[in-house]
Amino acid sequence: MITRDDILAKALTLPPADQAFVADMLEQKMATGHFSSPEIGEVWSNEINRRITADDRGETSTVDFDKSLEHLKQAIAEHRNRQGSP
Repeated sequence: MITRDDILAKALTLPPADQAFVADMLEQKMATGHFSSPEIGEVWSNEINRRITADDRGETSTVDFDKSLEHLKQAIAEHRNRQGSP
């Protein structure tokens, strides 16, 4: 039987583009609210509520989405340039 540790180990050996694909697919699955257990769903819900409350109180700082996305794109491009990827 393949364990989650086996899957993780194999996923970490994939090229970066394939790792991103796997991560994206997992994120999409998680975004639908289908968690592996009700406990995990509850923990995520509590964390989301904690973060919203902290933001409402001004206890956190936020980053503009467009600026964050641009920063991420730049970091990916720089990483690919260092790796010699197109």
